[in-house]
Amino acid sequence: MEFHQILVPVIGTEADEEAIKLACRIVKKNKSRICAVYVITIKRTLPLDAEMESEIKKAEGILDNMETVAEEENHEIDTDILQARETGLAIFDEAVEREVDLIVMGVTYGTRFGQFSLGNVVPYVLKNAPCRVILYHQPTA
Repeated sequence: MEFHQILVPVIGTEADEEAIKLACRIVKKNKSRICAVYVITIKRTLPLDAEMESEIKKAEGILDNMETVAEEENHEIDTDILQARETGLAIFDEAVEREVDLIVMGVTYGTRFGQFSLGNVVPYVLKNAPCRVILYHQPTA
């Protein structure tokens, strides 16, 4: 399989760093493009273009870290900050707009009501993605 555009949604976890490394290794031979995106979720009570200064600073820091991780793998990545009401839909829209061949997502171990949970975003992306999806599951401690 050959991938030309890879999208890596990030939230700042160690699993995200591993997802970036994995994406870099996948494209090492054909010099494909990788884009890391951070989605800022905007509450419905605010306008979609609201200035979320603290969230933007947080996102910039996380994306800077992802660029550093990619540089360690000898690859440059594009980064983008998105503002949306729903994270899963924003990832889907970005994948369609960029015509990506693959989405790589880092997943950490989470629980809800005492059971393992992927949350809402990962199932949405898996169900609706216009391309292949690889999940990198961070091992539990």
